[in-house]
Amino acid sequence: MKILNEKLQQLKKKISEGDTLTVMIIGLGSVGTFLLDYLVSRSDPKLRIVVVGRNYDKMEKDVNIVRTAAAIRGQLRSEIIIADGCDLNDTESIVGLLKRYSPDFIVNASRAYPGLKYGSISWPNLRAYGIWTPLSTRFARNIMEAYASSGCQAITINTSYSDAVIPWLKSAGRCYFDFGSGNLNHLIPRIKFAVAKEYEIDNLNEIDVTLVASHFHDVVISKEGHAEGQHLLLDINYKGCHLDVDQDKLFNACSIPMPTDQKRNMMNASSNYNIIDSLIKALKDKNKAKVHSPGVDGEIGGYPVIIDGSTVAPTAYFDTTFSIDDMRNTNRKSIYFDGIENIDDGCLVYTDELVNKVKAIFACNLPKIVHFDDIDTVAEFLIRDIINKSVS
Repeated sequence: MKILNEKLQQLKKKISEGDTLTVMIIGLGSVGTFLLDYLVSRSDPKLRIVVVGRNYDKMEKDVNIVRTAAAIRGQLRSEIIIADGCDLNDTESIVGLLKRYSPDFIVNASRAYPGLKYGSISWPNLRAYGIWTPLSTRFARNIMEAYASSGCQAITINTSYSDAVIPWLKSAGRCYFDFGSGNLNHLIPRIKFAVAKEYEIDNLNEIDVTLVASHFHDVVISKEGHAEGQHLLLDINYKGCHLDVDQDKLFNACSIPMPTDQKRNMMNASSNYNIIDSLIKALKDKNKAKVHSPGVDGEIGGYPVIIDGSTVAPTAYFDTTFSIDDMRNTNRKSIYFDGIENIDDGCLVYTDELVNKVKAIFACNLPKIVHFDDIDTVAEFLIRDIINKSVS
């Protein structure tokens, strides 16, 4: 994580000197709007938030409701800027914004096909989310190409299927995001709820969870209360004491009812916020923080990561509760259920099971292997032959 550690040093310097920090949110859909609200609630005059999207009028309305609500709560201290003139299909357009605002954090909350939760199509039909990887990578690729061209040094966070998107960028030799946010992080609170109930613990913050798994296992555990037969890497401690829990029983208790509409994106936005907040606090208070994040350092699946601000030179590194080899193996088994066989040398390899399911259910041919250069072609195929036909 050498490059990330260099960025942490730069961020620490800005924090120690009391400089204003700029967070750029690219994509002001539900995830971006929730995140904007959470950031504004910090009531921090040293925080500037720049929002970027494809529809200025919509962004203005969303910003105005967040700004007004924050003012009612007496929390409106941060500057909010609505950036115009950005086309996420045009790399140079993104370069211009990065140079203009010089963000310290970039959160990619954009979606190539807005207003639809892809899982509403794939889970009931395929029980696999990996099919959407080219679609999730489309704007992420453009943003990181602009990032490299602009010389930007911001810490970057991707929100859509980072388990595969970030490794795909790295395997293709492209600039890639530092962190992914989302589903792995959504499972941690459910585990804490179950443990707190079982052991009659009042303070959830005193329960320490370390978990290794990909997107698939968040979904199947959250929806159905089981791990599809895979034993996951999981360690739970309470006040420094290890708790020996039964995974089957625990995961069964993690299946709790939640809405399936856009309100679910409160969790993804909170995951983004958690990463930003943990980084700032660790560097400011000179301590350590643990975050769970998919795609960190271009690794497939989701991992626990330590942000260590306690030393002169801050660092980020994988939590050592489990070996890196065990974590990689666990994640590869986990993401296979999601339809991803491998990501290597710029190629995304779907599982045979997924290819066959797509043929049987949607009557179209999903390519077994997708080269990085074919992202746009396959993304259009997914929209035309699967999404449009499913939502029409």
